[in-house]
Amino acid sequence: MLLEDKVAVIHGGGGSIGAATAKAFAREGARLFLAGRSLPRLEAAASAARAEGASVDIAVVDAMDQDAVDRHADEVADAAGRIDIALNTVGFDHVQGLPIADTSLDAYLHPVTGYLRTNFVTAKAAARHMVRQGSGVILTVSTPGARLTGNGLIGNAAQSAGLEGFSRALAGELGPAGVRVVCVRPHAMADAYDRSYTGEMFGRMADAGGITRDEWFAALASTTLLGRLPTLDEVGEYFAFVASDRARSMTGVIVNVTAGALVD
Repeated sequence: MLLEDKVAVIHGGGGSIGAATAKAFAREGARLFLAGRSLPRLEAAASAARAEGASVDIAVVDAMDQDAVDRHADEVADAAGRIDIALNTVGFDHVQGLPIADTSLDAYLHPVTGYLRTNFVTAKAAARHMVRQGSGVILTVSTPGARLTGNGLIGNAAQSAGLEGFSRALAGELGPAGVRVVCVRPHAMADAYDRSYTGEMFGRMADAGGITRDEWFAALASTTLLGRLPTLDEVGEYFAFVASDRARSMTGVIVNVTAGALVD
């Protein structure tokens, strides 16, 4: 198994990407610690991961709160002896689809400050333990907005590009200590919209265009080289690979999992 005996912390563990990745990690033998703000969603994700044979602990933790995240990391390290993998899949609704003239400063900054804050907080907490043990993998999640252009993407583009820059810089800082940093950039996933904030967000964008949400996703899929969007399971499986020792020479990279919407 790819992650046998690895200790993995997933913030946003009850969300769509977090739960799918937890299930993939479970199949590959990881011991899981899922953190998030919704206890029912954490419990559902933990149940699915346990069905794959994993040991799973859950904790209600605000991933914007440095003290709370630090305490949780210390608790995980005390319980399991180490932290091998730290993944932040925290997501939240934000404005997309509006031109700059109709976007307030607060709406623009909301994803920028929110996503950069939570990834700084969780990476810092995990890095303390990983540097001490001389190994570990910190995983972040970006979006194609870092490279796309067009109307209504300005806040998403700024946060995604900022997070990718953060991930590259962190890889350079932590590499000498044996810690890898990998940023995975998936496209929108149609099978996630009924399980996450993206359903409402993309629904608003579809409504603005006068089409259904399914039609909006179909149009998005048509812009990819494969003519489809990635699925949650595919993204979770890819996280399992990059977190494993099979990818031990991979760090400081932005992984393109967009089904060809972007070509590197």
